[in-house]
Amino acid sequence: MTQRVLFLCTGNSCRSQMAEGYLRSLGQGRVEALSAGIEAHGKNPRAIAIMAEDGVDISAQESTRLTEAMLADVDLVVTVCGHADEHCPVLPPSTRRLHWPLTDPARAEGTEEEVIAQFRAVRDEVRARVERLLADELAGEPS
Repeated sequence: MTQRVLFLCTGNSCRSQMAEGYLRSLGQGRVEALSAGIEAHGKNPRAIAIMAEDGVDISAQESTRLTEAMLADVDLVVTVCGHADEHCPVLPPSTRRLHWPLTDPARAEGTEEEVIAQFRAVRDEVRARVERLLADELAGEPS
């Protein structure tokens, strides 16, 4: 049975979208990746652009708001910000939960180059965490 992983963020515009894209790409069908937000803030064009730099197209992913139905149908919820971690609803007993305290690149300030550098730094951290998740947490799951 394929593991279903939901990445939960505040607005489902950057960090959770990146994580969904990487898990989809790096998981190569071994896992099903989803993302949602406590709210839906729309897709962030910078997140789409920096993911494309790394060969992952997230432009077709939607910014969605978390529903009870989503929670009922996943094996693992990964919160990617403190707000989502604090406001994550109670999960079914069989659903595992992890927390990744990622910086919000949408709040980066400075020149465009400095802001993009922050997006890239978060992207690279998300990729490393997804790679570890695949290696450690999801390694034994059948294809």
